[in-house]
This record gives sequence, structure tokens and C-alpha cells, in this order.
Amino acid sequence: MSLGLLSALAAAVCFGLASVLQAVAARADEQRAERLDPRLLLRLLGHWRFVLGLGLDGLGYVAMVAALRVLPVFVVQAAVAASLAVTAIAATRFFGTTLRRREWTAVVVVCLGLALLGLSAGAEGPGRAGDAFRIGLVVSVGLLAAAGALAARLPARPAAPLLGLVSGLGFGAVALASRALVGFRPGELLRDPAAYVIVVAGSLAFLCLTTALQRGSVTAVTAAMVVGETVPPAVIGVVLLGDGTRPGFGPVALLGFLAAVGAALALARFGEVETAPAPARRDQ
Repeated sequence: MSLGLLSALAAAVCFGLASVLQAVAARADEQRAERLDPRLLLRLLGHWRFVLGLGLDGLGYVAMVAALRVLPVFVVQAAVAASLAVTAIAATRFFGTTLRRREWTAVVVVCLGLALLGLSAGAEGPGRAGDAFRIGLVVSVGLLAAAGALAARLPARPAAPLLGLVSGLGFGAVALASRALVGFRPGELLRDPAAYVIVVAGSLAFLCLTTALQRGSVTAVTAAMVVGETVPPAVIGVVLLGDGTRPGFGPVALLGFLAAVGAALALARFGEVETAPAPARRDQ
């Protein structure tokens, strides 16, 4: 249990720092995506900050999977949302961003919420992710791809938060698919549909998020993403996978989840660093 909590916190740190680096690279890109265009990600591979951020994302994902093997989904996803607190603090250190009093309060509330979740969490649920669950994941990714493509065609103002929501749901699908993995041997991964869901849903979520950040309000995009990546996976983990809390600690877990996610929403503006370089400057 303690190792799982440490893994979840490590994932939050990695994702939070990666967000800072990737946001600067996305803002520095000279071309604005008018559609859901995978070439955007290929262009960003020319930015060293983006590549370094991808490396941190990889480490964060490994830590998240380790946490999902021993903790309920709702605990791990709340910790992932708490990465915004890491992003906010990193922005003050490296980019001179100023946190207002209410934002420092939100950082403290995030920590308290995670502490309550750690205190109340039971082990991962006994529910088995069978074939029906895997089929549902595959279908959901197809629906999310269609939703993302449609949202990207809308005007910028409504498109940005909708793409943020699709992104969050995609990241949530990655977490659920990671929980459903049977094993990590090459043969097991090649035969498991959940492994393909992780790759496709992760790529789709990342593309939708990057496109949304280029086109609309950072706060709206990030808030929609946080809701999408925390609430639905948490509900699915409880209802379908049997996630739960220690006996008698249900209200404490609910309070911790609401505190961590709510405080993360209060830090939504740090989904992208406001002091990033101007768009015309290309980072080589």
C-alpha cells in the first residue's frame, strides 16, 4: 500500500513537470492546428522540451501502472489530477509565475485530499476485467476518436473545452486499460486488447490536449480534462472493478477525492505556462 501511494505521487510529479515542458513547446510551434492533425505531434518532436516532457510522461506512466496494481482507480486518478499542483509550483520556480493566495491554498488542499485518500484507500478491487470490459474499452476509444474529430471542426471557443474533455476521457481509458492488463510479457501484451487501447487512447488524448491548448482557454481545457480523467474512471472502478475503501472510511475517501480534484480544478490555469515564449519564436 505504501509503495502504491509513493508510486502515485511519483506519477503526479513526473506528469506535472512534463506539462510545463510540453506547454512551452506547444506554444512555440508556429503552425496552429485547425483540425485534429497528428502532424502536430511530429512537429513538436523537434522541440527538446517536448521530448524531455515525453520522457517524464513515460516515467510517470510506469509509476501510475505500479500504483494501479495495488490501489483503487479513484486514488490513482486523483493523484494524477494533483499533478497540476506540481506544475503550479514548478512554474513559480522556472518561469516566474506568481501564485495567488487562493492558489497556494489549493495546493495545500490537494495535499490534504491525497492524504485522506491514502488514509482511507483499500486495496485494488477484486473485480476482474474480462472480455466484455475490454470490448467496452475498444468501443469507447472509437467513440472518443469520432468525438475528437467532430469537436476539432467546431469554432475555437466551444472546441477547446470539448477537446479537453475528450483528452481527459482518453487518459481515463488509459488508466482503466492499464488496470485491465493481464501481464507484461511481450506475448501477453500482444494478445491483450487492453494494450492496444493504451497506445491508441494515449495518443488520441495527447493529440486532443495539445490541439485544445493551441486553440482556446487553458483554464477551460485543463478543467475539462481533469473532470474527464478522474470522475468516470473512479465510478467505473467502484461499480465494475470492485474498488473500495477501508471499512468505515467511505466518507473520508469521498471527502479526499472531492478535495483533491476540486483543488486541482482551482489550479486549472497551470495546464499551460502563461509566461511561455511567444508563438513566433521557434525553439530549436
